[in-house]
Amino acid sequence: MAEPITKTLREITEVADPILPGSEAEALLRELATWSNTTTIIIHGGCVFEFKGRFPEGSVGEGFYNLHGPVPGFHGHINLALIDHIAFQERPHRGRASSAFTFQDKSASCIFKVFLGRDSHGELIPEQLAAFQRIKESLSE
Repeated sequence: MAEPITKTLREITEVADPILPGSEAEALLRELATWSNTTTIIIHGGCVFEFKGRFPEGSVGEGFYNLHGPVPGFHGHINLALIDHIAFQERPHRGRASSAFTFQDKSASCIFKVFLGRDSHGELIPEQLAAFQRIKESLSE
C-alpha cells in the first residue's frame, strides 16, 4: 500500500519556486502602487473579476490594507491576516509570457493575483519584469 502524502505546502515550495511570506504583503502592495499598469484578478464563485490599470495606493486600518483608488476606479479592503504567502506565477498565457504575484491563504487557495502589465505591443513591461525577478531572486539569497 502506498504511503499517504503528508508534505506541507512549505515543504513542497522549498523545492519549487520561492514564496514571499504573508508578512511581506503590505510592503509588496505598496511597491505595486508605484508601478505602471497591472492587471488584478479575483476569482470568486465561478466568476473572474479583472481590473486593468495602476494598482492603487493604500493604508492599513483595523487589520485591512485599504485601497485608495480614484473614483471611479479600483477600491477595496485586503485582510492582511489572511495572506499566508505570495507565490510567483510564471507561465505562458495564450502563447505569451505571463508573470503574477499570487496572494494565497494558508491552504494555498488564491485570494487574488496581480499580473505584470503589458506594453503597447503586448509584451511584459520590462521594468516590472526586472522588479519581479529581483524580488523573486532576493528570496534565494
